[in-house]
Amino acid sequence: MKDIKQYIEANQDRFLEELFSLIRIPSISSEADHKPDMVRCANRWRELLLEAGADRAEVMPTAGNPVVYGEKTIDPSKPTVLVYGHYDVMPVAPLELWRTSPFEPVVKDGYIWARGADDDKGQSFMHAKAFEYMVRTGQLPCNVKFMLEGEEEIGSGSLYGFCEEHRELLKADIILVSDTSMIAPDVPSITSGLRGLCYWEVEVTGANHDLHSGIFGGAVANPINVLCKMIADLHDEDDHITIPGFYDDVLVLSDEERALMGQAPFDEEAYKRELGVKALKGEKGYTTKERTGIRPCLDVCGIWGGHTGEGTKTVLPSKAYAKISTRLVANQDFEKISLLFKNYFEQAAPDYVSVKVTPCHGGAAYVAPLEMKAYRAAEQAMQEVYGRRPIPTRSGGSIPIVAGFEKILGLKSILMGFGLASDDIHAPNENYPLAQFFKGIETIPLFYKHFAE
Repeated sequence: MKDIKQYIEANQDRFLEELFSLIRIPSISSEADHKPDMVRCANRWRELLLEAGADRAEVMPTAGNPVVYGEKTIDPSKPTVLVYGHYDVMPVAPLELWRTSPFEPVVKDGYIWARGADDDKGQSFMHAKAFEYMVRTGQLPCNVKFMLEGEEEIGSGSLYGFCEEHRELLKADIILVSDTSMIAPDVPSITSGLRGLCYWEVEVTGANHDLHSGIFGGAVANPINVLCKMIADLHDEDDHITIPGFYDDVLVLSDEERALMGQAPFDEEAYKRELGVKALKGEKGYTTKERTGIRPCLDVCGIWGGHTGEGTKTVLPSKAYAKISTRLVANQDFEKISLLFKNYFEQAAPDYVSVKVTPCHGGAAYVAPLEMKAYRAAEQAMQEVYGRRPIPTRSGGSIPIVAGFEKILGLKSILMGFGLASDDIHAPNENYPLAQFFKGIETIPLFYKHFAE
């Protein structure tokens, strides 16, 4: 596309200030106090889409947080690209670990520092600016639709019903998503697969009220101790998940496919240094990249109970809690896995406690065939900008609604993300390199060009 770099350079300050107007809105979908912020952020997105050149943009209600829908039709006979993103963000706790205020974006050392800088306000906003460029320079070769939701970080619960209700409105040829990462700034990649997800909250109850740990300790079960033992028993010595039937539907990749994935450069020592760990740990028989791409995993995301406040309190708690999630791979049914875990964990409870498992949310894994026309268009676009052919990768992360799009709308998605592993999404000090942000804006119009051709 002609003059894209000049356009970015001439407008970069405006681009950043517009992005910052989104970031400054604390649209945390998991916290009820921020419900008004969800509506505020959706309305700001609507304004920005109209300013970028959409013929129509509106905030549409759902059973939960609203969806922002926008569109521009240049010719009904031409292909249509549906851009998906999300405007909700993760909570910011622990706040004391942030080096800057999470909702007051700062540009420092070539990075944007803020919650949502990458996930997904920064990455979604690249599409709005790439779209603006194509509209204002008369180079838009496809019809474009935008769908920005406010519940991705809590499972996209309302978006499934929205898609069912608005199938006709959302008709397109491909869905384009930037909510994933590249291997490295100089090693472009396209995410060809996502892991699925299941999430539960577990409650373990011992006595019917908190007890004195001296008088009752050693005679009555401590729910925290029991919960820790039950969690530890979910893995064997090879880090294999012990839930019966858990691996029954896992697709095992051929040696040839594993070799193709192995072409991606990976410096294990640098990986450990960056994370500040002396050694890595995972399922025996698989490389680090395979463990996070083609194999499922199960992790405790939070655990609590008893006295956690200041000072000491000799208490034997009545209850203990944990939040547990699993990442799933192609062919695993998340609803089946959700029930498997619930039944197994509740039945594994010893007689001296009771266990309750509450499923929270989940979604299926997703795979994008490399021979798709849209994949080839993304491949060409990234090769032109980065000077080398992008490597297909399987992401360890999950975007459950992507599999939902395929099931409800019958559409495949292209996951052309520009984030980096070092962006610390979901963690304190989330950031996004300016170079990645601007290169994303440069690359996206080339996808449209090649897809239209």
